[in-house]
Amino acid sequence: MQVAIISDIHDHISNLRTALKLTKEADVLICCGDLCSPFIVKELGEGFPDRDIHIVFGNNDGDLFRITNKANEYPNMKLHGEFAELDLGGQKFGISHFDNIGRAMSASEVYDVICFGHNHQFEISKNGDTLIINPGEIMGGLTGNTTFAIYETTTHEAKRLDL
Repeated sequence: MQVAIISDIHDHISNLRTALKLTKEADVLICCGDLCSPFIVKELGEGFPDRDIHIVFGNNDGDLFRITNKANEYPNMKLHGEFAELDLGGQKFGISHFDNIGRAMSASEVYDVICFGHNHQFEISKNGDTLIINPGEIMGGLTGNTTFAIYETTTHEAKRLDL
């Protein structure tokens, strides 16, 4: 199973559309927060159709009422609040927006994969047997790099994709 992982969109529609075009082979999409505005939900739903989308909220997701209402229009989209725990392809995922929470979760040895964003810094690393993935930022404005990650459950490997 192939899992696409994005974070920190910050309303950057054109970068999001480009990234989603590169996820055609992915079975599942994880968004680690900071969509920002409700209109990004439509972009996610239409750009990743008929496949599961899992979203956790970030610190810049301000209009949660309208984000939630818009997400209800997409039956394949699940909003998890500030934390998600998923079983995908036989792997246990822990997902948060915040890097400090993600790192603490990785030390628990409960998860195979931890995904987080927030600091906009792309990272693939390990803490013991737990793979840590920060897909960087779709926005591209803070670091100057527009990145996301693809994780393959059968090989337990992740790779970086740059726009």
